[in-house]
Amino acid sequence: MNTFDTARWIWYTDDPRPNSYGEFCERFTYESGTVTCRLSVDGDYTLYVNGQYAASNQYADFEHYKVYDSVDITPYVTAGENTLTFLAWHVGVPTFWYKPAVAGLLYAVECDGKTLCVSGEDTLSREEPHYVSGYEKQVTMQLGPSFRYDATRAENAPFTRSAAVEKDCAKMYPRPIEKSIVHPRAAVTMLKNEGDHYLVDLGAETVGLLSLQFTSPTEQTITVAWGEHIEDGGVRRLIDGRDFSVEYVARAGENAFANYMLRLGGRYLEVFCEVPIEAAYIGVFPQTYPAVREERRTADPADQPLYDCCVTTLERCMLEHYVDTPWREQGLYVYDSRNQMLCGYRAFANGNRDYARANLLLIAQDRRADDFLSITYPCGSTQVIPSFSLYYFIAVQEYMEDTGDLTLGEAVYEKLLAILAAFKPHWRDGLMHSIAGADYWNFYDWSQGMTVPEGDVADAMVNVLCVLALQSMRAIATMLQKPFGEQAWLDALCPAVKAAFYNAENGLFAFTENGDLYHALPNALAVRAGLTTPAETAVIAAALKEGRSAPCSLSMKGFVYDALLAADVDDITWVREDIRRVYAPMLAAGATTVWEVAEGAAAFDNAGSLCHGWSALPILYL
Repeated sequence: MNTFDTARWIWYTDDPRPNSYGEFCERFTYESGTVTCRLSVDGDYTLYVNGQYAASNQYADFEHYKVYDSVDITPYVTAGENTLTFLAWHVGVPTFWYKPAVAGLLYAVECDGKTLCVSGEDTLSREEPHYVSGYEKQVTMQLGPSFRYDATRAENAPFTRSAAVEKDCAKMYPRPIEKSIVHPRAAVTMLKNEGDHYLVDLGAETVGLLSLQFTSPTEQTITVAWGEHIEDGGVRRLIDGRDFSVEYVARAGENAFANYMLRLGGRYLEVFCEVPIEAAYIGVFPQTYPAVREERRTADPADQPLYDCCVTTLERCMLEHYVDTPWREQGLYVYDSRNQMLCGYRAFANGNRDYARANLLLIAQDRRADDFLSITYPCGSTQVIPSFSLYYFIAVQEYMEDTGDLTLGEAVYEKLLAILAAFKPHWRDGLMHSIAGADYWNFYDWSQGMTVPEGDVADAMVNVLCVLALQSMRAIATMLQKPFGEQAWLDALCPAVKAAFYNAENGLFAFTENGDLYHALPNALAVRAGLTTPAETAVIAAALKEGRSAPCSLSMKGFVYDALLAADVDDITWVREDIRRVYAPMLAAGATTVWEVAEGAAAFDNAGSLCHGWSALPILYL
C-alpha cells in the first residue's frame, strides 16, 4: 500500500491567507517498534512529538514534484498515548525558494508497517495562536516574509476539524538527500549588553535557527536583527527596502523561544527592547548539511587557511539545496550551484555526488511556458537569466564526467532538449541574440559591461555560451549513446562567432561586433570552447595576465584561470599568486567565509554578501 493512500491533504481553514501558520494535533497509541512519521507541507513545517522538537524543514519542491520527509520519531514516543503537533507555515507569496501553491499538510504515521494515524478531516487544527498570520513585513524580495511571534496571546482558541484541500500532487517523492543537522545552541560572545540593547557575536559566519531565553519585567515588543558585519556599532538591518529582522512580543516573566523554519545567515545578532530584559541566551541553533570534508593539504601550507575558508563557505551555502548566500537570498541558481558542486567534488567525501545530483534534478523540474529555466528553483518569480540556462548544460556534463553517473543525464535529457529548442529561434543571421523582454535579465557577470539590459543583441557572451552548451549537449548525448541532432547548428555557429567578435589586430574577442570592450570573460570562454588556435590562446592568456582586458568578478575567475592553464600548465604559479592577491584582503579582515565580490559588504549599495558559494573556486587551484 502506498504510504499516503488513506491520507488527505488538509489545512486549518478553507480560506488560507499568505504567510499564515496552522497548528495540527494528532494522537496515537504506541506499544513497541519503530515509529516513522512521513509528512509533506506547502511551505515549511516543525514537528513536535510529546512537546519535544523532532524535525523541521520541508524539501524545496513543486506541486508536480512533491517531496515528503520520513522522520524516525521512535526516540520521542512512550508506551501509551502520544501526541503529535505539526506547525505548518504556508508562505503563500512568491520568493526565490518557494513557488506559491495551495496550502496543505499531509502526513501518515506508521509503526513497523502498520498505520497508526493519517491526516484527514478528523485531524484537529487551528490557526497557530502566537505567530501573527498575514504579517506583511518581508526580509528581502528573495527570502520572503519575516515573522512576528506574540507570546502574550491566549492559547484557548479551540481546535476544530480540518478542511480537506485539493492539491495537484499526483505523485509523492521521498526526500532525495539527508536532512540538515540542527546542532546545540551556539556559544556566543556578548559584545554589547545595555539591558535594552544587545549585540551578539556568533564567532563566525553561521547559518542557524533563532533561539531566545530571557526574563522580561513587562509585556513588550523585542526586535531581533541579524547581519554579517558590524557598522556604526550594530548590524546593518535596513538596506534599500530590505529588513533583516523579526519581532517577538514578550510576556512578563520567563520567555523561551525558538523558530525552526526561517534560517538566519550571518555572524551577528542585535536585539532591541522597549525596556531592559535579563538575557540568559541570544543566539541560534547552528544548522549544517552532513557533508564530510576530505582531508586535503594545499601545495603551499600558507594557502591552507584560504582553502579551509572556501570549504566552510560551501558548507554554509548548503540547505535543502545549494544557496547563493544564506544571508540575503537562499536561492538555488544554476551558475552559483555549478561552481559549488564543482568545488564539492574535490572538497567532500564521495564528491558529495548525491547532493549535487538532487540539485540538478530539482532544477530540471522547473516549468515555464517558454522552456527557459527560471532564475531559481523552486521560484515564484517570473524572472529569467538566460545565460544561466546555458550553464546548466555545462553543469550536467561536469557531473556526469566527474561521478560517472549517467542516469542523471537520462533523467534531465528531455529538459535539455527543451532548453535548446527555446534558444534556437534566437539564432538569426548566423549569430545568437540575447533575449528581449521584461522578464529576461541578460546578466553575465558583476563587472564592466557584462549586462545587456535591452536584450536582442548579438553579444559575444550569449554566442560563446551557446557554443559551450551545444558542445556539452554533444558530450552528454555521446555518453548516453544518443544521437546529437544539432551538429549543423554548432558547425555554423563556431566560425560565425569568431568572424563576428575576434579582432586579429589585438588577438582578443570583443564583447560586441566592432565594439571596443575587450572583457576577460568572453575571451576565457572562447578558449574553453576551442575557438582559438594554440598561438591565439597564448595571446589571450598574455592579455589576461597583463590586464589588457576588463577583469571579471570572483565567481568567473575560474574560467580565466582555466584559459591560462590551457595555454601553459606552468601558469598554475601565476594563478595561485593571483588568488592570494584577490582573497588576502578577506582573510586580513577576519573573514570566516569568502565574499560575493572583492568589494565585500560595500558592493551593491551596501548589500554585498560576505558568504557566497560561487566564490569558493580557489579550492580547485590551491
